[in-house]
Amino acid sequence: MIVPHTTPTPDPDRRARTVRKAVVPAAGLGTRFLPATKATPKEMLPVVDKPAIQYVVEEAAAAGLDDVLMITGRHKRAIEDHFDHAFELEQALAAKGDTVRLDAVRDPARLADIHHIRQGDPLGLGHAVLCARHHVGDQPFAVLLGDDLIDPRETLLSRMLEVRERHEGSVVALMEVPPEQIHLYGCAAVEPSGEDGVVRVTGLVEKPSHEDAPSRYAVIGRYVLAPAVFGILERTPPGRGGEIQLTDALQEMAAGGTVRGVVFDGLRYDTGDKADYLRTVVRLACDRADLGPGFTAWLKEFVAGLENAGAERERLAA
Repeated sequence: MIVPHTTPTPDPDRRARTVRKAVVPAAGLGTRFLPATKATPKEMLPVVDKPAIQYVVEEAAAAGLDDVLMITGRHKRAIEDHFDHAFELEQALAAKGDTVRLDAVRDPARLADIHHIRQGDPLGLGHAVLCARHHVGDQPFAVLLGDDLIDPRETLLSRMLEVRERHEGSVVALMEVPPEQIHLYGCAAVEPSGEDGVVRVTGLVEKPSHEDAPSRYAVIGRYVLAPAVFGILERTPPGRGGEIQLTDALQEMAAGGTVRGVVFDGLRYDTGDKADYLRTVVRLACDRADLGPGFTAWLKEFVAGLENAGAERERLAA
């Protein structure tokens, strides 16, 4: 007997759990990189030959998030232009037959369905996320910070989406940091969940002192949030620094038992810090097949020269 094909009945609950949208806050002033960021958005600073924010959008697209909303501000037009088509440039490259550079120029606009909205006032990360409310609607969504890069070989975001699919609620990315660095981050109080690499988040504190930190688990720039966060952010008063803190809203959600953390121990790059930005460029350049061999050889010679010069200075000082 031939069994006729039937179309499965759509599961509305599953649709409500599936995450398709990503929000990328990119409205910060980039004061740590002045004067370079006086006229250039910090998110557009090059990491080898792509702006930092392109790595973030590529990560979202690789995890299946095909709708990306960027929260920008004044003087951020370069971000919008980068993810748009540049017809004159594309025509010039096509006329030259330069297909490699042509694809590189076209790629940003083809990564996802990209939207932009401006955060009128720089009132903090929580306010930036709240600006996405009408675009996101009543669906869960991801938040990816524009200066926090996760190595393309890592699967952190996909793992977070899997956890959200099973447990609903919200999911944050956690990374264990040295005690002397915890004051730079939001910090999570956690308890075991019974699942490898996943914890229950019972509380969050924004940039605590080492003495007041509930753990060494720092919240890094990846979140998968339930839409309930919007209602909480709407009534969250300004907190640390006079800004509306996303951490404060997550603290309320954690108190209700709806926040989990995925513990990450892979490769992460903080391009918002000068020293880490330089390390990021060097590491990613070394990993490139077209640049790595020659650049690595030069780097070894350069480091050897520094060591020899240091040894000579010590000999002369003796």
